[in-house]
Amino acid sequence: MPRIAASTSMSAGPQASAGTFDVCALIPVLAFAYSSLIQPLIYFSFPPSPGLQGLLESRVENRVFWPVLAAVAIIVTMQRLARGERFAVPPNIISLCAYFGLAGASIAWAFKPEFAFVRFVQEAMVLTAIVLPALLSRPSADILRGMFLCFAAGAILNVLLIPGGYATYAQYGNALVDIGYQGYFSGKNLLGEFAAIAFLLSVHELLYPGTRRALGIIVAAAAVVLIFLSSSKTALGLALVAPILAVLTLALARTLRVAPLLILMAIILGYFVVGELAGFTTGRIAYLLTGDSSFTGRTTIWAFSNLEIAKRPLLGWGYQSFWLVGADAPSITDAPGWVKAMPNSHNGYYDAMLELGYVGFAFLLVFLAATVHVIGRVMKHDYKRAWILLSVALFVMLYNLLETLWLRAFDVTWVVFVLVTVEAARYWRRSQQSMPAAQPANRRPARWSRTRPAWRPRLGVRT
Repeated sequence: MPRIAASTSMSAGPQASAGTFDVCALIPVLAFAYSSLIQPLIYFSFPPSPGLQGLLESRVENRVFWPVLAAVAIIVTMQRLARGERFAVPPNIISLCAYFGLAGASIAWAFKPEFAFVRFVQEAMVLTAIVLPALLSRPSADILRGMFLCFAAGAILNVLLIPGGYATYAQYGNALVDIGYQGYFSGKNLLGEFAAIAFLLSVHELLYPGTRRALGIIVAAAAVVLIFLSSSKTALGLALVAPILAVLTLALARTLRVAPLLILMAIILGYFVVGELAGFTTGRIAYLLTGDSSFTGRTTIWAFSNLEIAKRPLLGWGYQSFWLVGADAPSITDAPGWVKAMPNSHNGYYDAMLELGYVGFAFLLVFLAATVHVIGRVMKHDYKRAWILLSVALFVMLYNLLETLWLRAFDVTWVVFVLVTVEAARYWRRSQQSMPAAQPANRRPARWSRTRPAWRPRLGVRT
């Protein structure tokens, strides 16, 4: 449980103390605990219907938990605001609201407005439960540590379930083949995502002495075991690439005294330029690493997605109004073969364009750029925290090249990204509060009087 100090010092990093807990920090941690532990365990004990029907089912636990938590978040926020506390809203939160607002507006032109509306309300409850209270939480509350403890519990529990042999099976011809361990999650890739982020947070815990380091070692070992058992090559690769890229970005930003966002943009631009000149494409990289340049058939899905994006390029088909919206949806009527059974494009950026067009894609990019920029501000207060926030953010951004996570209400990794966003925003708020207040200009006395010169003793004269 996140704790706060009796005083709200503006020093770098949240301070642990024996004060009473901060409910504004507790609510976002509860939201994450539900999405990463409670909900998957309910699905594990009472699985939904198989196939697409299960994905469309509305679960009673979700219809109860999220409205209640969102209502509590609103009540607590109103109480804090009534006591005189104020929001300091940084650019990444503003751009998130703009991106989410466009998703809500898209209900007006959505292919299936009823589906878009329901999913928009679900996302609104998740964002309300996390963003509002987190922005008003006290600086000493450590939301990131609360998130790590949830990951620790989940990782250890998944290790304990290993003897049960819970695995994901894929149909190859007439045979079902075990393709990886899934633990209490509904698929091995979900476990891979979870374990990879748990590993990153564990490495951050190793930077602190005492029990934090000891627990970090245990969780890191459990996370590595789970990544390998899940056979999630993407999670394994990004768990190594993301922290290295974050270290490189922050180190160059500090050395060159420029914003980390500019360094990251230069790295991305350099990658594309070198790739084009050398013919070293992502497909070639995938073939060298896995022997499959199609990213497990994803290139077929992406080709279909591009065709559908071209039909509504500006504003898209509406928020979550393309996949899983009924038998008359374009994903069913227009898709070839097995693509009809897909729940999404397996690429968050393609789905952003499918749902909200190029306008929505631009809003998404602004949101991601603003998040990296605000994380750069964290570096001025706490370098270690800036590194872990950027590592997790880069992991999620890169993972969206192969899976769809943006604005997916109940998805664990999306909730993680929102928590990273608001954690960086809390440091922006701290920067604003710690700035010296503007001093009024010295006014000339209303009545002019001659100023007597200050007395100075002269050398050699006794006083």
